[in-house]
Amino acid sequence: MLKVGDRVPDVEAVRADGKPFRLKDYRGKRSVVLYFFPKDFTPGCTKEACTFRDRNAEVGELDAEVIGVSTDTADKHAEFAKHYNLPFTLVSDRDASLAAAFGVSRLGGWLPSKRVTFVIDKDGVVRNVIQSEFNIDKHVQEAIDSLKIV
Repeated sequence: MLKVGDRVPDVEAVRADGKPFRLKDYRGKRSVVLYFFPKDFTPGCTKEACTFRDRNAEVGELDAEVIGVSTDTADKHAEFAKHYNLPFTLVSDRDASLAAAFGVSRLGGWLPSKRVTFVIDKDGVVRNVIQSEFNIDKHVQEAIDSLKIV
């Protein structure tokens, strides 16, 4: 798994709106809170997405953007985002290549990925890695705390 101080890989995937997602497009412009989650519409993932939604303005004020990643389809992400009024980008990582590039493995061998959040600065360097399968609030709070010192 990538760790603090590592440069993030140049990866591509598909956003919920069908447009391409390239992490390098943020380089030099904004910090990124990239969070990997197992699955749309599950209780924990819904709580995490809604917590990021509710605190999205704080992230924006810190010149950063939230991006959620799972192996769900772009269409399912679009439905999830619409249903919960999510104001941030969701990325479909159908082949798990984005997760693999970050070293994010499957949860318990059966869910698509672990719950891991990377705080990435404007230079594309990892500044914090937050892992907790069940303490979902930890991801959002630690990400915001990290952005305050990036």
